[in-house]
Amino acid sequence: MTTNITTLPNGLVVATEHLPATLSVAAGAWVGVGSRDEPAELAGVSHFLEHLLFKGSHHRSAQEISKSVDRVGGDMNAFTAKEYTAFYCRLPAAQVEFGIGLLGEVVSQPALRDADIEVERQVILEELAMDDDEPDDVAYRLLAEALYPDHPLGRETAGERTTVAAITPDDVRAFHSGRYGAATTVVSVAGPIDHDHVVALVAEAFGALGDEPRRPIRQAPAFGAAGEVTRDDDTEQVQLLVGMRAFERTDADREALDVLIHVLGGGMSSRLFDEIREQRGLAYSVYAGASLHDDAGSISVYAGTQPQHLEQVRSLIERELDRMLASGITDDELDVAIGYLTGAYVLGLEDTGSRMARAGGQLVSSGVIRTVEEQLERWRRVGRADVQRVAERVLGAARVWVTVGPV
Repeated sequence: MTTNITTLPNGLVVATEHLPATLSVAAGAWVGVGSRDEPAELAGVSHFLEHLLFKGSHHRSAQEISKSVDRVGGDMNAFTAKEYTAFYCRLPAAQVEFGIGLLGEVVSQPALRDADIEVERQVILEELAMDDDEPDDVAYRLLAEALYPDHPLGRETAGERTTVAAITPDDVRAFHSGRYGAATTVVSVAGPIDHDHVVALVAEAFGALGDEPRRPIRQAPAFGAAGEVTRDDDTEQVQLLVGMRAFERTDADREALDVLIHVLGGGMSSRLFDEIREQRGLAYSVYAGASLHDDAGSISVYAGTQPQHLEQVRSLIERELDRMLASGITDDELDVAIGYLTGAYVLGLEDTGSRMARAGGQLVSSGVIRTVEEQLERWRRVGRADVQRVAERVLGAARVWVTVGPV
């Protein structure tokens, strides 16, 4: 499938993917501003604003927005990431005009009323309290703080209770007017749609977004040092994490890192899953992952285990990290990893929502879209030597260990 891209005169980018055999349409507005673009005193304002855009526009109340989506059998949601905020809906194909119009309305013309801001503040404070009750969330938060010390990438996306409590209605309105603009926004639509028709719909729906502002200027984080972070918590399990700094998302070794992550802890055939869960029964959940950004990145390994098994699990994780650093991976592991990455990628593109998210996420992050074929070929070209090079770049970096639980 081909993605068609048009940049409107005000800088807003419109991307469409024509999927004639589908019955639904998915549309998303991807704003290139996330939690790393907030001043420290307003930490959490992007997430706050994400919530508030559904509280009503200049033309509809929150109830009217939700009823209008329910009335056509669709769904609408949003999320905030480190480097962008996304608003999206999925609807029957015949409702494409309604979906794009509603997205443009909530993103470009939010009411941001004082009373709504105060109500949603309490909702977010409850959300933060809920996250504090999840020990794995706490562990990942502590790891980010240690990997990116004194940098916005190390802050919790939703902010802290103190900053959320202190953000004023004027702060929220100023952040929207100062950061949400046509030049920071990508609108992505996938389904049985016509590109020119969608461009016309988007131009009208998002017309209230001005030419400014431009994309935020970001500062790369300094490298942190190895360390240990321990948080005592009254839980049955200990949450164990180890993290290492990696590289940015556009690095040429990105696909080799994907292979390394899968072999290490990316699935049921991975080394860590087999050794720690299948062979020894020391954890229910154990896996590896990566988080890559514009100018930095990291990988992590997670395991949840009972306190009496903590040292053994940590030793096994460290042993596998060292073994991969010293000896790399086998031909069979390479073949399995590439098969998984390419197969899962194709399967993940079977619906309009995933197609929309793929185009919008890539455009707002890097300004370009790779074809499906190009992405598959990049994985297929990875060799053992590439994975070994990435292991030396990443697994040899300073390690940060985090434990949360009765330790």
